[in-house]
Amino acid sequence: MAIAVKRPYTGGRVEVAPQHKINEKIRAQQVRVVGENIETPGVFSLQEALKMADALNLDLVEISPNADPPVCKITDYQKFLYQQKKKQKEIKAKTVQVVVKEIRFGPNTDDHDFQFKMRHAEKFLQEGAKVKAYVFFKGRSILFKEQGEILLLKFAQELEEVGKVEQLPQLEGKRMTMFISPKKKK
Repeated sequence: MAIAVKRPYTGGRVEVAPQHKINEKIRAQQVRVVGENIETPGVFSLQEALKMADALNLDLVEISPNADPPVCKITDYQKFLYQQKKKQKEIKAKTVQVVVKEIRFGPNTDDHDFQFKMRHAEKFLQEGAKVKAYVFFKGRSILFKEQGEILLLKFAQELEEVGKVEQLPQLEGKRMTMFISPKKKK
């Protein structure tokens, strides 16, 4: 038989434990104190560091708990969290998202369709996206896999000014796939 435990109502909010130890939650005896408004950074006892932070009406935040002694920063904790979030956003903005565009051919694609799809692939490569070109074999058309490979190699040859082949044509089930990535702009 399960026993129900009554929990206090928090107004719909979930209490999140802070990701850093601050002020009295720091357990180390000695800490290395840093901060913008510290004239002499160095190693102090926890009580001295807390007094220094209290004198400046700021928080003592443990930023590097694995160091010996742990490194603590005297700063406003909310401002510190805001700066951390801002740094994470900048890092995320700098990461490049790789977009893969797919172009599908049949083993007997005629010349006009080939040129049309090639122009699209050229545009995709100029925009910085990778192109996944594949030939899809339906039913007995798998007998024409040589034609599919020739078609993909011709496609790569036409696009060699704007892209380079990352993976040569490879047969996987009923698909023959090839990847082309954009050339680096100079």
